[in-house]
This record gives sequence, structure tokens and C-alpha cells, in this order.
Amino acid sequence: MAPLETLKATLASHFHIVFADESLLDTAFTHTSYANEHRLLKISHNERLEFLGDAVLQLIISDYLYHKYPNKPEGDLSKQRSMIVREESLAGFSRACGFDAFIKLGKGEEKSGGRQRETILGDLFEAFLGALLLDQGIEAVKAFLYLVMIPKVEKGQYERVKDYKTALQEALQADGDIAICYEVIGEEGPAHAKWFEIRVLADGKELSKGRGRSKKMAEQEAAQKALHQLGED
Repeated sequence: MAPLETLKATLASHFHIVFADESLLDTAFTHTSYANEHRLLKISHNERLEFLGDAVLQLIISDYLYHKYPNKPEGDLSKQRSMIVREESLAGFSRACGFDAFIKLGKGEEKSGGRQRETILGDLFEAFLGALLLDQGIEAVKAFLYLVMIPKVEKGQYERVKDYKTALQEALQADGDIAICYEVIGEEGPAHAKWFEIRVLADGKELSKGRGRSKKMAEQEAAQKALHQLGED
């Protein structure tokens, strides 16, 4: 975990962003696992900022697509937006911005590979947008997104969503039929904000595990990790 001062310098040099309220920035990069391990300090975590960031991200990308493609029907615009703002994409933007080095994680989350987890990095990107919105307004968020996201969208990198489950099935069954099974091995959190942990098995042998806010997301992460292990990603 790199210090807040280094993060501030990175934002200033790479994106010309200087926070007036540094506590917002600190909160955006604080995961719930870190806050839970330091309960006595009453540290704020980034879930509320993530909620705000998700909303402003959806709005700005919707506005962009609406004006960029005046002849596309609503259904096509919705599908393209979902490709751009999906968890995997946002995690990629977090890494591209170097945000993964700065998030504060609890010891357990750190040891389990949380710094590379798609869900955590995607949420971090949204939390940063929420913090930037509160600190500097929607135009600052728009300028940042047009700097780091829109150029990749313009290159057509989000024309389709990769279905890791289908890709894994095709890879495993290329030479014959193999039984692929996804099992829920853990659930945590309240009903409105559950996290699921799922493992994927091939002919009864565990290949990998994944976590997500829905079973579908956890399955996709598990399949993606399995593909990586197989060298198929």
C-alpha cells in the first residue's frame, strides 16, 4: 500500500487533479475490510462514495453514447453502456490509473489477493469518481472520464462483453466432453449487499474460486481465473 501523499502526487502529475478535501480521497481508497479492522478509530470506508460514483458514471457515459450515436436505438445504447461500465472494465481502468497500489485493505483481504480482485478495483474506481464529484463537481468527473475512459471507448474496445464461462467451457471441452460445475462455497453481508464466493470444478476437480456481488459475477470471476491458469486469457 503506497501512502496518501504519493497518491496525491500521482493524481496531480498524471491527471491534474488536486483535492480540496483530502478526507474524501482517503475515504475513497479505504476498503470495508480495512475500516472493519480499525473499528475503534471509526474510519469511513468507500461504499457510499461508490454508490455516488456509479450514478455519475452511468450519467456521463449515457450522455456520451446518446450524442455519439444519434441513430442507435435505446436497447443498443444500453448494451454498449453495460459493456463500458461493467466491473471488469472499471477494474482495468483502476489498474491503468495505478489506483490498485493505493487502496487500503484489511490484512485478511490483502493476503487473499484483494488488491488484484476485479470487484474491489471496480468499486474503487467508482468510489474515486464519487469523491471527485463531491470535491469538484460533475465537470471534473467528466474531464477525468474523457481523459482515461473515452479514448479506449473510441477505439472500440468495448464493442462486446467477454463471457468467461463460455470461453472456459470451449477451452475445456475442445478435446471432449468435460463436466463443468459451479458451486457456492460462501456468502457474507446483509441481504441487500451480499457477497458470494463460488468455485468452478471440471470433472470434480477444483480449478479456481471467484467472488462477486451476485452469483453470476462470482462465476465469471472464477471462470476468468481458471482461463488464466490454463493460459487461455
